[in-house]
Amino acid sequence: MMSKDTIISEASDYVRELFAGNSDGHGADHTMRVYHNAQKIMETYPEADAFIVSLSALLHDADDHKLFNTENNLNARLFMEKNDLPPDTIEQICRTINSVSFSKNRGRSPETLEGKIVQDADRLDAIGAIGIARTFAYGGNAGRSLADSIKHFYDKLLLLKSEMNTEAAKDIAQKRHEYMTGFLEEYYEETGCRHDQVIE
Repeated sequence: MMSKDTIISEASDYVRELFAGNSDGHGADHTMRVYHNAQKIMETYPEADAFIVSLSALLHDADDHKLFNTENNLNARLFMEKNDLPPDTIEQICRTINSVSFSKNRGRSPETLEGKIVQDADRLDAIGAIGIARTFAYGGNAGRSLADSIKHFYDKLLLLKSEMNTEAAKDIAQKRHEYMTGFLEEYYEETGCRHDQVIE
């Protein structure tokens, strides 16, 4: 097996190839931000397995059902098998990846510290200024109206602050949450629209 640093570098290249041309907010740039978010969170949790966290973050969207018609983490597994990772490591990373998705893990916190970190890292990229940008990028690509994209804030984005697992992520999420509520208030003022839900 190659060195762990080399595998991480290879994974970065792999996701750039995998997501080439993606413009709906789930591209390689998103993956790299999740990776860097995970590195930042790990500074507070030195006991976490850095290799598991890093590779899981890089491969977390490699089989996203919105983007790929694969089963059983096929794209992630192909990369890891090609790089001769031990079977138990492959399974651990796949379990971590599978614990990340918001829609598939509502109200459930990952069992491992590594899973908690990667889930938080992904959710942080769904809120704040970048979360706003990604929401409208995805909405435009999917043919959503502005109203539908605004509804997404209430269906998901405004809920994420209270669903973070780690204290490090909670601190970052608070600031990003406040930025989103400020954006919504400005949006309503500029459009003359009002929403019947209270922004907390």
